[in-house]
Amino acid sequence: VIDEGTLTLLWSITVSIFSIGGLVGAIITTPIVKFFGRKHTLLINNVFAVMAALLMALCQLAGSFEMLLLGRIVMGIDAGVSLSALPIYLSEISPKEIRGALGQVTAIFICIGVFTAQVLGLPEIFGNESRWPYLFGVIVVPSLIQVGILPFLPESPHYLLLEKNDKSGAEKAFQTFFGKDDVSHELEESEAQRNVKLVSVLQLLRNRSVRWQIITVIITMACYQLCGLNAVSIPFQYVASGNGKILFLLIQGLAVERLGRRPLLIGGFGLMVIFFAVLTVSLTFQNHAYWLPYLSIFCILAIIASFCIGPGGIPFVLTGEFFQPSQKPAAFMIAGTVNWVSNFSVGLLFPFIQAGLLTFCFLVFAVVCLAGATYLFFVLPETKNKTINEISQAFAKRNKVTLEGQEMSQFPSERKSSEEQEHNFSSTLENGETKNNIL
Repeated sequence: VIDEGTLTLLWSITVSIFSIGGLVGAIITTPIVKFFGRKHTLLINNVFAVMAALLMALCQLAGSFEMLLLGRIVMGIDAGVSLSALPIYLSEISPKEIRGALGQVTAIFICIGVFTAQVLGLPEIFGNESRWPYLFGVIVVPSLIQVGILPFLPESPHYLLLEKNDKSGAEKAFQTFFGKDDVSHELEESEAQRNVKLVSVLQLLRNRSVRWQIITVIITMACYQLCGLNAVSIPFQYVASGNGKILFLLIQGLAVERLGRRPLLIGGFGLMVIFFAVLTVSLTFQNHAYWLPYLSIFCILAIIASFCIGPGGIPFVLTGEFFQPSQKPAAFMIAGTVNWVSNFSVGLLFPFIQAGLLTFCFLVFAVVCLAGATYLFFVLPETKNKTINEISQAFAKRNKVTLEGQEMSQFPSERKSSEEQEHNFSSTLENGETKNNIL
């Protein structure tokens, strides 16, 4: 027999340890995608899903709650690898015209998965004392579907060209994914990255030319998890976080290539600030007017809609757009680490925040959203339909580097004027060096 306090602790650990597994998965993604490739990493990752399903589905039969704990960790690893490797794969196989919309597919299917699990978890189906192990066994189904379909899709053309030196395979992959025969331009863009080695996380953090891109990814990912969506979704978990999220994410998928990333992110966080403030007021004074509880319901639905239309899936898209192919694995490791640490933190701290602040607890999330919207307003450039070079150019001035990656001086007085540069160039030519050598 387990006493009540120990039981509560074990339950909390079982719930939150999923995020620890996700963090581990995000960390190990970089070496895996480099060695096995994007597609094969996703295929191999299904081993973790099947292992987790077996551990959790058989834990009741074995009479071992330790198996449930271990299964949650392994399932978290699977999720961490997926949320890092899949956006890399999608960003490298999609034309820039639909890159944002295709990136939304990840968020849409996460919501479909959550909603499906919630429906299957109803007491009338698997959500009862005798049948709950079958719910964990269902995890095998999407894994088998992926194992059956993914082998027929090509590997990432960038990986084939840059890591495997397979130009023919890369050309065929580009032709398959882009739906056209002439992919010479795409091959040239990828070829330009041939001599660039895959960078480590430490190297990426030290690279001044992507400093503000990294800061933007960290802040956007942190706000994505700390904005309070999970806290407000609890009262409406079957309807709002299921059907509602899927609907709004589909709308965002259509809007992200029309309106762009910047207005959707800033607008989404901005609207969440307003509705969190109104929700706090309505909850505080809900006993003073009969209509205030209905206003609270409206605010909760509006917060979910604002999140899904704005920040719901764009952070993963931005991470894929900000960095060169050689930098993406390290960038997604950083993004994944922030994502899972923030997820773990909000799950661990929110009960204490709620107990301490009561109805004012939502103001904490309003502050987070306000800070995120303010930062993005001043820093984030629009990335819609832009190449990596164009995006890098937009950040170049803030990073104090030229487009080629050379650091600019901190102070204008230290920079050479164009006349001085021209004089030096002419003097060098007069010293006998040819123009071709200079270039």
